[in-house]
Amino acid sequence: MDGAFSITNRLKAAPKINGAAFRRMKEAVLGKNYDLSVVFVGNKRSQNLNRTYRGKDKPTDILSFEISKNAGEIFINPYAAKKKSKEFERNEKNFLEFLFIHGLCHLKGMDHGRIMDREEEKFRKQFGI
Repeated sequence: MDGAFSITNRLKAAPKINGAAFRRMKEAVLGKNYDLSVVFVGNKRSQNLNRTYRGKDKPTDILSFEISKNAGEIFINPYAAKKKSKEFERNEKNFLEFLFIHGLCHLKGMDHGRIMDREEEKFRKQFGI
């Protein structure tokens, strides 16, 4: 049985994403049986979550939360992502996909560093990101 996958938009405008592509990325990184909820939020909610769970009182582009070994939740702030996309010389849609893979790797148990960088690069190549 495949894991649950949902995308919830808490914004006035829909983010520029391809839900089917996000599902394929989720399955490639975490497997088909992993339950994942993706929530698009604005600056205020992002800042509240970042302050509560990371002690950083500012909006952020992505937060990943492991719920259990086979379930997690990712919060993406497209407004913060749009600003940061310029640093990476990526368009908005591409950077959201880039961030999503980053969040998936965190849910897989990885921390920032060379191993995570290599894993992210492998999946970015696989999905043309």
